[in-house]
Amino acid sequence: MKRFHKNKRDAFSMIELIFVIVVLGVVASLGSEMIAKVYKSYILQRAQHRAEIKTELAALQIANRLAAAIPGTVVRKDATGSSPTGGGTVEEITEPMSLPSNSYTVLQWVGADMDSFNSIGSTADRLPGWSGFIDLNTSDSTHLDSKGSKLSRARTIITNLNGGTFPGGFNPAVFFPDDPNAHLVNNLGDNDTRLTLLSPAPRIVEHYKLAWTSYALSVENGDLYLYYSFDPIPGWAIPNGTPKSLLLKNVTVFKFRGDGQTIRFKICASEDIGEDCNISVCKEKAVF
Repeated sequence: MKRFHKNKRDAFSMIELIFVIVVLGVVASLGSEMIAKVYKSYILQRAQHRAEIKTELAALQIANRLAAAIPGTVVRKDATGSSPTGGGTVEEITEPMSLPSNSYTVLQWVGADMDSFNSIGSTADRLPGWSGFIDLNTSDSTHLDSKGSKLSRARTIITNLNGGTFPGGFNPAVFFPDDPNAHLVNNLGDNDTRLTLLSPAPRIVEHYKLAWTSYALSVENGDLYLYYSFDPIPGWAIPNGTPKSLLLKNVTVFKFRGDGQTIRFKICASEDIGEDCNISVCKEKAVF
């Protein structure tokens, strides 16, 4: 009786092994390329997202501050000489530009003290820091009777906003509609309803705004800073040592212009992702 033996292969042949290695190599190369592309896409999207978030937050802070700007006090400055905060041309924002738009690096304004205007006391005392109205019948060019105010509260809030000390070296100011001149106030809060001016105002009207500081946006070495806590006088030179806060780094564009009661600005910033590559994001806003 014949017996048939079936040959069994217990291992790959050399050709099969080489073929498997080649296939694995091709798959590995394709996989590594796909992984590299996915990782690069992730890096780009993350940089784009970070740049958009940072630029949007800075733009919102600027818009919120500008919303409280007193009309007629917003000016633009060019950075000349050794002063990064503008030591040359000073122009009201709605005036025609005397220089190319990219020459202006500083936007400055006087901001109404909306913190003490919006604050009120306890249930028994619901008065704001300043009411925004004066009684013309009991006021004169030096003494403004601001009924409905609690000016001592305004002084307390300003003190808290200024790091625990009332602004030294300069005074708060009163502004009347259609009058960009600052009427400085003496001893704010000594009387809860009376504002005493350092100099008589040529004209007083029923409505007013109280301000205790100017603000300025300045691009310095590619970074955007907000200056605060200095004289509430339109176009005032920013003193040395004025506090400032960093709003945004790597700013490539900061442009602004005024049109009536509207201020438009554009801000662009870049996000470095290495290998001489970066992402740039721009935001534009209009403030009324």
